[in-house]
Amino acid sequence: MWNEFKKFAFKGNVLDLAVGVIIGAAFGKIVSSLVDDIIMPIVGVLSFGEDFSTLTYKTIKYGAFVQSIVDFFITAFAIFIFIRIISRYRKKEEAKPAAPTPDVKEELLKEIRDLLKEQKQI
Repeated sequence: MWNEFKKFAFKGNVLDLAVGVIIGAAFGKIVSSLVDDIIMPIVGVLSFGEDFSTLTYKTIKYGAFVQSIVDFFITAFAIFIFIRIISRYRKKEEAKPAAPTPDVKEELLKEIRDLLKEQKQI
């Protein structure tokens, strides 16, 4: 059972997923800070000091919902840009020519050549 778990846990897809989740969580904090600390104060200045999170209609706090929508779109756009950059990098890596692999026949011919050279020296 332990060996099966190790095979599962260290499979490439599982590790990629784990790294993606961890990086995504950290990136989410960066985006949240960007929105909360930089973009929303600018929006507040442009809207004459209005804080969206305090907007209400009777008991409905629609300002928090508006803030969530803004957060979502900024997060989605940031992830879109990040994925585009990664995709371009991967395409460049895939476009690099791989080292030519010698043909099996060529390898055998080289071995035969080397054996013949050894026989002539003896």
